[in-house]
Amino acid sequence: MTAPTVDVHAHLLLSEVDKLVEGMPGWRAARELDARRNGAEALAVSGAMVGGRLPLLTEVTRRLAAMDTAGVDVQLVSPSPSHYHYWADPEVAQAVWETANTATAKHCAHAPERLIGLGVVPLQHPELAVQALDHALSEGLAGVELSSHAPARELSDPAYEPFWELAAETGAVLFLHPFGCTLDERLDRWYLSNSVGQPAENAVALSHLIFSGVFDRHPGLKLVAAHGGGYLPTHAGRADHAWRVRPDARGCAREPSHYLRHLWFDSLVHDPRVLRELVRVAGADRVLLGSDFPFDMGTTDPLAALRAAGLPEADFHAVRGGNAAALLNLSTKE
Repeated sequence: MTAPTVDVHAHLLLSEVDKLVEGMPGWRAARELDARRNGAEALAVSGAMVGGRLPLLTEVTRRLAAMDTAGVDVQLVSPSPSHYHYWADPEVAQAVWETANTATAKHCAHAPERLIGLGVVPLQHPELAVQALDHALSEGLAGVELSSHAPARELSDPAYEPFWELAAETGAVLFLHPFGCTLDERLDRWYLSNSVGQPAENAVALSHLIFSGVFDRHPGLKLVAAHGGGYLPTHAGRADHAWRVRPDARGCAREPSHYLRHLWFDSLVHDPRVLRELVRVAGADRVLLGSDFPFDMGTTDPLAALRAAGLPEADFHAVRGGNAAALLNLSTKE
């Protein structure tokens, strides 16, 4: 039996969401914060880049053609993180998640054997996260995408406990994908907001989840970390040392590195040596193919990037699609 090649990190732009929020109270301030965090030069480059790739982000036929070229059978499609809108009040937040979830499901329904969708949840309103996840699952989505934090809230916040509980009970896939880094203007040049900010945010968010005991209380969570989990997997030794020598770091039952083998990570680390190390510390059964389709910080040939790591054949095929097929309950081919 051969598993399909599955890309778990692919994005979708939703004009319906953009039209919904434009001009609302809080929208402009959020855009101004994003501009400060990224800098004018990065925004200009990103605007042109996204404009040139808009068909890939919105048109199913173009997406499928690009998948064929890359040798990808199935994509796990998540809305662009720009659609989180964690500034929104409860009423607007509900409109955002309902619109995003429904539009994503509609996009994927054009090719249901090849496209699997994820929705969004309002992390700024933990009391509504369960309702949003329920809605995503009712739309036929596999789970939801979430950022590394919400304003004034970390993922370790006890208010998220009902959300984690429902996600574990339902087997919903949670895709951790940061949007924006709280280092703000320190990263507003040379696109440090992404090259440094994204892996830093991944590491901080995962550390909050691990050290706070979320995975001890909810061992069935299916959480996939984008960008190979950022800095944490390859620097977990320092976290382990803190856990061993400092009583204030003992929020989790086991050494932090233990939990790496209970998470999933995409393969998008841009360095074959780092990918090999990720496979070593997390396990070959916990790494999934990821491309960040179709953005410029991704790869147009995720399989070539995976081959460059020189993994054993069985590990290569596990990362190529076997692990994702098991995670997403996909059928294999003869």
